[in-house]
Order: sequence, then C-alpha cells, then structure tokens
Amino acid sequence: MQTMTVPTSRELSISEVRILSLASIGGALEFYDFVIFVFFANVIGKLFFATSLPDWVRQAQTFGIFAAGYLARPLGGIVMAHFGDTCGRKRMFTLSVLLMAVPTLLIGLLPTYQSIGLVAPLLLLSMRILQGVAIGGEAPGAWVFVAEHARRGRVGFAIGLLTSGLSFGILLGSLVTICLNQVFSQTEIAAGAWRIPFLIGGVFGFIAMWLRRWLKETPVFEEMRKRATLSRELPLGAVLKNHGRAVATSILSTWMLTASIVVVILMTPSLVPKLFGIAAAQIQIANLVATATLCVSTVAIGAATDRFGIRRVAIPVLLLLIASTYGLYCGAATMPFAFLPLYALAGVGAGGSVLTPIMMIRAFPASIRFSGVSFSYNLAYALFGGLTPLLVSWLVHFNRMVPAHYVAAVTVVGLAGILMAPNHVLSDLDVVESVAHAVP
Repeated sequence: MQTMTVPTSRELSISEVRILSLASIGGALEFYDFVIFVFFANVIGKLFFATSLPDWVRQAQTFGIFAAGYLARPLGGIVMAHFGDTCGRKRMFTLSVLLMAVPTLLIGLLPTYQSIGLVAPLLLLSMRILQGVAIGGEAPGAWVFVAEHARRGRVGFAIGLLTSGLSFGILLGSLVTICLNQVFSQTEIAAGAWRIPFLIGGVFGFIAMWLRRWLKETPVFEEMRKRATLSRELPLGAVLKNHGRAVATSILSTWMLTASIVVVILMTPSLVPKLFGIAAAQIQIANLVATATLCVSTVAIGAATDRFGIRRVAIPVLLLLIASTYGLYCGAATMPFAFLPLYALAGVGAGGSVLTPIMMIRAFPASIRFSGVSFSYNLAYALFGGLTPLLVSWLVHFNRMVPAHYVAAVTVVGLAGILMAPNHVLSDLDVVESVAHAVP
C-alpha cells in the first residue's frame, strides 16, 4: 500500500519562513496604524474640536472616536470572514491592509476644526470606522492564514510569531511617539508634526500590501476548493447554528486576552502615575520593556503548545499572568524602584494572550473557521475592549489594586474557556497525515 510522504522535520522551510515573516511584518504595520491614534489623542482632541469646549469634553469626544474603531470591528470581521471562507483567505488578508492604509494616510492629511469646522471631526470619525473595519479582518485572518500554512506540529509557533508581530506594532507606535517628542516641541507637534506618524503609517500599510502579493493561498483552502467542501450555506449562519460551544469558549478566552493587553500593557502607563505617584518617564521606559517581553513570550508560549499541548501550557502560563500582575501593582505601591523588572515579568505573563488564537483556530472546522474565529474574537473585543477601560478606571477610585483583581478574575474565566473548548483537526489532511505516519 502506497502512502503519501509527509515531512516530519520540525525545521522551517524557506517557504514557511517567508510566509511567516511577511505575515508578521504586515500585521505589525497594520496594528501600528490602528494604535498610533491613541498616542496622539490629546493633540487630536485640541485640533479637531472647538477650543471653547472644556478639556474633559474634548478628551471624551476624542476617545469616543477612538472607541468607534473597536465598535466597527465586528462588522468588518463578519463581512471579510464571509468572503475569506468562500472566496479565499489570501484575498481578504491583502484587502485588510489596504483598508487600513488608506484611512491612516488620510488622517495625516485631514484639515482641522479651525479650517472646516464640524466637518473635521466627522471626517476623522469616518476614517476611524474604516480602520476598525480593517482591523476586524486582520487579526483573525492572519491567524487563520498562518495556521493553515504551518505544517503539523508547528501551528502554535506560527501563531505565536504572528501574534508577536501584532504586538510589535504597538511597540513601534510607542517608539515613534517617543522619537517625535524628542525631536519636536509640543508647539511644533500641534502645529503639524502630529501628522508625521499617520503619514508614515499610510506608507507602511502600502508596503505591507505590496509584500503580501508574494503570499500564496493556504493549502487547507485550496484542498477544500478541490474537494468542493467549502461551506454551502452562509458561514456565519453555520457558526451560530452548529458551533455554539466554540463561540462561547472563544468569547471567554478573548475576554482574557483583552484583560491582559488592555489593562497590563495599554492602561497601566496611565493608571500608575495617578495611583502610586511613579514618574511618567520611568513608566514609559518600563512599558517599552514590557511590550518587548510580550513580543518574545508569545513566540515561546506558542512553541510550547506544540510540544506539550495547549491545556498543559495554559495553566502555568495564566497563573503567571495573575501572579505577575499582582506583583506589578503591589510592587508599584511598595517597591517603585523595581517597577521595570516587575513590568517586564508582567509582559511575559501577558504573552499568555496567544493561547486565545491557538485555541480558536482548532475550535472551528476549516469550512467556517475564518467566520467562527472572526465573529467570536471581534464581538468579544468590541464588548470587553470598550468596557474594560471604563470599568477599571471607575473602580480604581475605590481600590488601587482593582486592575490586578480584574485581570485575575477574567484570567480564571479565560482559562475555563480554554479547558472547555472543542478541538477540531486543522484540516482533513491532518487525518490523512496521521494515518500515513501510523503505517509502517
């Protein structure tokens, strides 16, 4: 009996290295485009709203426009995932970059309130909604794309590397902001230098789109097309009808992801100076280090799941996330001199967020995978990503340790989701390969 030849080496081929590199670079550039807005929220608020408004009103309106990007994510994710499941992963993977590059570039060219009045914030809002639509398809599409390209036994590493690239986009945004503040005064930034990061981001996006021209469609999708096993009904309908458990566990796990990224990485730099009186410059450097350790740990944790399985890895890693977050906030209160190493360790713990996409990829069968991952992830992120900052910011007035309490509680919920999630083979070919390995 003749069996198919299956590569068993764990070494990455040149083709796999190219695919992972291009996907990771593109994801980093697209996430840079999405988060750079928040780094210049104060300046944007002063330029795109009436100067007669109180500062708190302008700030609230600016963050409202920022939040609109999160609220638009489910719409973009659902539409792009539908065509990703029916027409191809690569097309949507490339389209998401274009949808991000154009509005980011245009934000850098928009006239301000002083020039065109109320039209200025409306244009800014529309650009932010387009960014949200794009990012709604990017992360789920990227995870599905690299997972379906990875060979059996390397899926966790592939998703970890891609997630590291997405996290690097946040780090890149921080670095560009620091450089701009070093080169220009606040007056010069308000006079026009604030546009530079958005113009750079637009160019980054077009570069990422050009790079993705060299990617190929995933073998899993090509095999489904050959076998005519693409979903014959509305993919999202099939997800909601037949995969409720996968949706529920994916939402719970994504809640954990939002807690680790939004609270530990994004909110802590603004919370700690007010709660514990640590200098903002010290926190900024520590946050950069924590984001860097996050980038590294996502790759290591992803690779560990290939060797030991996601459930065995999830328990110690998520316990580390809980312990390191408590250590960060307790240390900020009692040992401010040790804030940097404590934040670096918390960044390692936050790397547990990579467990969410690894779980979601196998929670849904191939024919509706893109739709299942995208719907669950974007719905949860729109809900929890938007509510978490408001809830935590309010609760810290009652207890300084609320951020750590929140991360701990949500992490336990996320762990339960991971442990209860269904587990599908990545594709029908996995079954064939397993049989081929079993035949002597």
